[in-house]
Amino acid sequence: MAYSKPCRILIYSHDSFGLGHLRRCREIAHAIVEDNPEASVLILSGSPIIGNFDFRSRVDFVRIPGVIKLRNGEYTSLKLPLAIEQTMAMRAAIIRHTAEAFQPDLFLVDKEPLGLRGEVRETLEHLNACGVPCILGLRDVMDDPRALAEEWARKQAVRALGDYYDAIWVYGLPQICQPLDGLELPASLLRRMVYTGYLPRDAAHDAPRVRLEKIRAPYILVTVGGGGDGEQIIDWVLRAYEADPDLPYPALLVLGPFMGSDHQNDFLDRAEKLAQVEAITFDAHIEGLLTEAVGVVGMGGYNTFCEILSFDKRALIVPRTAPRREQHIRASHAAQLDLVRMLDGDGPRTAREMATALRGLPHQPLPSAGVIPGLLEGRRNVAKLVRQWVGAKPGALDLAVGAARPVAEARRAGG
Repeated sequence: MAYSKPCRILIYSHDSFGLGHLRRCREIAHAIVEDNPEASVLILSGSPIIGNFDFRSRVDFVRIPGVIKLRNGEYTSLKLPLAIEQTMAMRAAIIRHTAEAFQPDLFLVDKEPLGLRGEVRETLEHLNACGVPCILGLRDVMDDPRALAEEWARKQAVRALGDYYDAIWVYGLPQICQPLDGLELPASLLRRMVYTGYLPRDAAHDAPRVRLEKIRAPYILVTVGGGGDGEQIIDWVLRAYEADPDLPYPALLVLGPFMGSDHQNDFLDRAEKLAQVEAITFDAHIEGLLTEAVGVVGMGGYNTFCEILSFDKRALIVPRTAPRREQHIRASHAAQLDLVRMLDGDGPRTAREMATALRGLPHQPLPSAGVIPGLLEGRRNVAKLVRQWVGAKPGALDLAVGAARPVAEARRAGG
């Protein structure tokens, strides 16, 4: 199905901390405009570093005021000296007014059915009334089923899916992970779920490359995403090189923009003393670093997993288990399929254990050794689904790819 007219896609990403949601939404936006020269995509994001990333032509963003989640589970304003209620009201108003002004042909919400603390509800109601298809996009794993059931019951998320959403797109495959496993979902919602496959990544040829001062490729790339909770892995790898300076490959550590400055400074100082280790704080074009890596050590977040698969890199995953078990679930399932090796980080974390794992990393099987049909078809399938929803007449969607009749159209028709 070809596009017959220009279309506008609005994407909501609630990011307040970390890089996961923003990077996933950015990849989806790029896939849409690559597929359709008449499409424009606008991303709503609370990420404080969204401006550090480059966006392709016809993709732009609106930065809403940032918030951050405290250790006690409560939220507070990231920069503004405002009560959280004022900040949330401001965010909700910006989201609603942006949707009214942009007049999207499709609204894609990342992960949170009602947005952060319900901030997207009014926008969903407005767009439903206008007949605009609303889609919820989910990563392959959300959390432990019991924890997710409790969270979604508290947020009334299942009811929101039935009230506001036309479809649910899962950026993964059911034979690896099923994000809503354990929830009691009505058959009408299950019929709206589509598994797209994972979102592949590539390295831009014209992207600036980090200049390494001490080490040369091939190296082991150690990445902890945003870095806000990656200190233990960085420390573990550093201790391995401090205890065993003759490890066969050097290590490049990417600490992440959200790692605390005290930890960053400590790790940079320790790396400076090791001939086999180099550390940088952040690279918005980490795909270029992956191309020259002999293997990857990471926590197993969604984007890192997509990169490991895309560049066919041997990987050692040390997942976190709190506050969510998402990374552990993904890593354990992937390890069972021989896509990665998982190293349990809940034990003593000895330098010898990590050094042994790093020595064995280059000898692991490549992810491509296990053939999984449709594994990296996410970009193509998302673009195809957007094409169908934007270009379809009421009831005319191709159900062969899993799309359902638009809820908004059904409402308008009295269905």
